[in-house]
Amino acid sequence: MRQRTAGIVLHPTSLPGRYGIGDLGDEAFSFVDFLVEAKLGIWQVLPLGPTGYGDSPYQCFSAFAGNPNLISPERLVRDGLLTRKDLAHMPHFPSDRVDFGPVIDCKKALVLRAYDHFREGAAPELVAPFASFCSEHAGWLDIYAAFQVLKDTRDNARWDAWDPELAACHPKAVARAIDANSDRFDAVRFAQFLFFRQWFELKSYANGLGVRILGDAPIFVAFDSADVWANRQLFKVDANGQPAVVAGVPPDYFSKTGQLWGNPLYDWDRMRETGYVWWIERIRACLALFDLVRLDHFRGFAACWEVPAEDETAIDGSWVEVPGGEMFQAASRVLGDLAIVAEDLGVITPDVDALRERCGFPGMRVLQFAFSTDGTNPHLPHNYVPDSVCYTGTHDNDTTVGWFRAHKSGATGKERAYIRRYLNTYGTDISWDFIRAAFASVSDVAIAPMQDILGLGGDARMNRPSSASGNWDWRLPPRSLGTSLRRRLAHLAEDTGRAYQEPEA
Repeated sequence: MRQRTAGIVLHPTSLPGRYGIGDLGDEAFSFVDFLVEAKLGIWQVLPLGPTGYGDSPYQCFSAFAGNPNLISPERLVRDGLLTRKDLAHMPHFPSDRVDFGPVIDCKKALVLRAYDHFREGAAPELVAPFASFCSEHAGWLDIYAAFQVLKDTRDNARWDAWDPELAACHPKAVARAIDANSDRFDAVRFAQFLFFRQWFELKSYANGLGVRILGDAPIFVAFDSADVWANRQLFKVDANGQPAVVAGVPPDYFSKTGQLWGNPLYDWDRMRETGYVWWIERIRACLALFDLVRLDHFRGFAACWEVPAEDETAIDGSWVEVPGGEMFQAASRVLGDLAIVAEDLGVITPDVDALRERCGFPGMRVLQFAFSTDGTNPHLPHNYVPDSVCYTGTHDNDTTVGWFRAHKSGATGKERAYIRRYLNTYGTDISWDFIRAAFASVSDVAIAPMQDILGLGGDARMNRPSSASGNWDWRLPPRSLGTSLRRRLAHLAEDTGRAYQEPEA
């Protein structure tokens, strides 16, 4: 990664648009243009998988599939799969938030309509690419499509509530269910074809202008996912498929009782017996989807916090060692150099640092964590190393303005005083004080969430860890990326040696 550059975190769902949620259409291409004009070479996004309960991109129905809610209806019109008449009577959606329930219903209906038109002969030039897509990705696509068909025909019940043969992913039982619902099965596969077609068109556009996409891969998968359903043997579950232990983290910055994520944990002994094939294929898929991959909860590849499944908090968990180094070695033998950024936040012990350094992955630094102790704090800019990615804050933090101004849940009085001394500021433009500090640091890459670029308060926060609702719904206000903001960012990128040059034609 050794290129001094900078970027912005903005999940595609947060883009403006008339369909209730950001998508992979014109606004996404316009955001790439904004980055180019602002001299920024990185667009960081959150995981792009199909979200389940709670709408979290970190709890998806598949670690390989894409989120059909991101499909652009306008581009389906361009491709001849929808007509203007199909889009004539859209519901009224709020522009500042994603109202996920109605949005999901609307997008699902539009994609199904596109599939019906395709089946009736629309866009015949897509027949061969669709068949090729289904063949190339059959390893995960057919499993995911079967999983979604079974959920749809069983009132969205979790897979462990299905008939025993189906819950056990018995091949003959699953095949009978698919045969009885072949149109639904193909519709799910077609939605995935549309997502990946639109995503790679956007990525190609960004790459052609010199913008790299930094994606995100959660370490764990959701229990109610095609991954666990079809690969039960790779997880610590009992004979009925129920987790014996679940994932979380001990008490930390975000919660005094720790965070109880509830994800099933990998059976790493079984992973080793298979040659880590599942992980290798997952990393392969991520590296195809993105130019760089932020690997979430990297410390979980050294040791995982295992919590008894019946516990209500994460307090009484324990650390259990994980052969992450062995897995990454196996992956690199197959895939070559791994363009991975290690999210090494939280309780970081020497074994985690040693694993990251052995793998050659850059780590992360976050300015909001910098002022809680003293001058030895690794998140203070004078302690950064070049091989790192620094942030003003992450999607799990409050916005910098919200954090600085909140007197109960944000920065302490001591932290605010330290910030004023360290940054020589009164804090009246605190988000940009942080952005300048990040850009001026020696970290190879400096990144800020869009909310900090705009100087927004806590109402614009993306996620509140340990809170089950009210997350992931923030949207970028329309027409907020004006010329003055582009120039301000471009000047800062130039002044700090981070301005990238658009590639020559």
